[in-house]
Amino acid sequence: MLIGEVARRSGVTARMLRHYEAQGLVQPTGRTAGGYREYSERDIRRILHVEALRALGLSLGEVQRALTDPGFAPSMLIGDLIEQTRRRLAREEDLLDRLRRVESAGPADWDEALHIVALLRSLGSEHAVARQRAVLSAERDTALPTDVLAEALLAETDLNAAGTMQWALARAGHAALADVAAGLGSPLPEVRRRAVAAVAQVAGEEATALLHGMLDDPDDPTRDRAAITLGERGSLDAVPVLVRMVVAGRSDVEAAETLGRLASTDELADDIVTVLVEAVGDDAGRAVRRRLAQALAELPGAGADQVLADLAGDEDPGIALTARAVLGGRGAGTA
Repeated sequence: MLIGEVARRSGVTARMLRHYEAQGLVQPTGRTAGGYREYSERDIRRILHVEALRALGLSLGEVQRALTDPGFAPSMLIGDLIEQTRRRLAREEDLLDRLRRVESAGPADWDEALHIVALLRSLGSEHAVARQRAVLSAERDTALPTDVLAEALLAETDLNAAGTMQWALARAGHAALADVAAGLGSPLPEVRRRAVAAVAQVAGEEATALLHGMLDDPDDPTRDRAAITLGERGSLDAVPVLVRMVVAGRSDVEAAETLGRLASTDELADDIVTVLVEAVGDDAGRAVRRRLAQALAELPGAGADQVLADLAGDEDPGIALTARAVLGGRGAGTA
């Protein structure tokens, strides 16, 4: 059967048949006396086989492998097709998600719609700088929807890009709070950390209540950030966590300063000192005693002075010197 008739019967153009031949996929069985390609029934079945595999989405290289590699199992082919289909569906889902977000942003004209699409594409870039620039370039009249920014922030691993996204969400204020708060319940500690950091940028009772709920989080950085922010907002509920931070040496200077701000009266200061001393214990190591002396420098009142007086006689010269210096700065003597 000549190439023209094969093309008519198979639906594959003569040009494509020549291309298959050049790729080594289908070789005509022979040639006529005049040099024309002549295909056998077996060749035609091969052509139909190639077309069937291409219809499933395989490239010509993959078709070649499927037809010639004796170790190629049908299960491998199906697995490859499933993965290709999954990626294609993911791209389609991503496109659908972008279109919905553009729609929710309510663009007024084509320029604004295209601008939002460009921003969304940049937020999906593999380069952190591009993601950061996408947020910085968003003008107020074409700002990205808060749910888009919140989702991008919760997934962001680059500190600079995440900081820019937090800034943009803080500008949105309470409008972004619900979107960001969704990350507080994530099973991933790194997502909860980013969510707490973003909520901490929002003022008001609602944000404060969300931070209170994170004081018992099992992740130290998440819990500590919530406690620092709550302490700055005057919440005494943060004291136990701040005290543990001092004892453990996690951002202990910042924690001690926050405890100092919470000690607005001598009575409160004495209560905080009591909690701090109990947490340190009687058999504290040298590093913990040193942090205790430094933390007491931030706390006023007779209770802090008494503990500092005890530390002034510490066996460690550095700790004793620190305690004496603090007492001297306050005008208090040592026994």
